[in-house]
Amino acid sequence: MDFKDYYSIMGVKRDATQDEIKRAYRKLARKYHPDINKESDAEARFKEVGEAYEALKDPEKRAAYDQLGANWKAGQDFNPPPNWDEGYEFSGAGSGHAGGADHSDFFESLFGQHFNQGPQGRSQADFNARGQDHHAKVSIELIDAYQGATRSITLSSPELDQSGHLVTKQRTLNVKIPKGVKQGQRIRLAGQGGVGYGQGKKGDLFLEIEFKADPVYRVDGHDVYLDLPITPWEAALGATIKVPTPNGPVDLKIPAGTQGGGRMRLKARGIPSTPAGDLYVVPKITLPVADSDEAKQLYRQMEQTLAYNPRKNLGV
Repeated sequence: MDFKDYYSIMGVKRDATQDEIKRAYRKLARKYHPDINKESDAEARFKEVGEAYEALKDPEKRAAYDQLGANWKAGQDFNPPPNWDEGYEFSGAGSGHAGGADHSDFFESLFGQHFNQGPQGRSQADFNARGQDHHAKVSIELIDAYQGATRSITLSSPELDQSGHLVTKQRTLNVKIPKGVKQGQRIRLAGQGGVGYGQGKKGDLFLEIEFKADPVYRVDGHDVYLDLPITPWEAALGATIKVPTPNGPVDLKIPAGTQGGGRMRLKARGIPSTPAGDLYVVPKITLPVADSDEAKQLYRQMEQTLAYNPRKNLGV
């Protein structure tokens, strides 16, 4: 079915006030009323105007229409999302349709098929819908995942004011970051999403956790990785050295003969969880710079004394 641009049908802008919409309806209803206008398309236009006004006269219905309408243009095929009208409830006494018009398939797909009316076709329906869920990202430090934290976030959200205008308001929330969160995890804040319509409850706010880049550590789920520079003699002879962790330094034994590229596991020193993550230390053997005659002489002595050929297994 085709999308119907109710604002265009009414001849008003999308940010028109409710009074402007009411005045436009009265003018068009008089213009196209079948008892006055005898043109062949007058009745169809009269019904179309009545349908548009039914959607836009109530700020709550109007906001529901705007949720989808902003992304469509007149004449495009309209396919509402699955279960779009689930949670929408219309109730009231009497029957019939505003202005004597049948609602189009587009209107009924958007709002549901049952609109009970009172005397003289005036709607006494109550429109109830749960507010939209909102989504945002919150950036935290790695230490926040270890210890927990509270962060202030500022959100911009659209709301419908009393005159029917959609306005953007900012609000600040103090969010508790629980210990043990991981990259990509979502935190649900119940009732902090979009405002509900009628008796509908507020939606929820979902915050996606995002770790800030850390100059020392890499994170994979609840596991943490640390590239640890060591000297050639520490790798060859073994040593006990202090290693940083997000919870403070620890003593780590480097076994004699350690080769670069392996990893050493510090159990349960990753991000706290059930079970806790691990901290993996990846040794990186670094060479002193031969930036003096003395250093160069030491390297020459090593070359002559050790007679080491790391490429002997390559057959060259």
